[in-house]
Amino acid sequence: MSGPLDPRTDPDVDLRVPADRGELTAHPGAVLTTIAAGGVLGALARAGLQHAVPHQPTGFPWATFGINLNGCLLIGVLMAVLGHVGGGRPLVRPFLGVGVLGGFTTFSTYAVDVQQAVVAGTPATALAYLAATLLGALVAVWLGDAVAARLLDRFGRDGGRAAR
Repeated sequence: MSGPLDPRTDPDVDLRVPADRGELTAHPGAVLTTIAAGGVLGALARAGLQHAVPHQPTGFPWATFGINLNGCLLIGVLMAVLGHVGGGRPLVRPFLGVGVLGGFTTFSTYAVDVQQAVVAGTPATALAYLAATLLGALVAVWLGDAVAARLLDRFGRDGGRAAR
């Protein structure tokens, strides 16, 4: 992905390291509240978009497809940014990554949409949606991480002033 990460960026990677447990042990209530608040915001944004762009069971679920791909792109960007700036703010990742983007993306609705398309007699749509979402989500995470990491490496924390 984008290179070596600050060991504090993702504290659930190795809970045997005391510094990596800091986010969970220091304020477990704050972490859970932060995730819940972010999840509400992400889910409301998703629900609004799905309401604005409805689809028939036999049609392609463009809203869910776009939500999941954009959410994955933003998860990739977030990974790169947190890897670049480090884990100095322990509630940013749970709020944005697990909460907002976790609530925004909806792979459970994706599975239901695929099942409904099959039941509605459009297995080709179901298969296309299944494959496009899987491939698109992986590409979106990679692309978000790669582009953000490149921009961060180029412009850095000083906004690129040092490169001039």
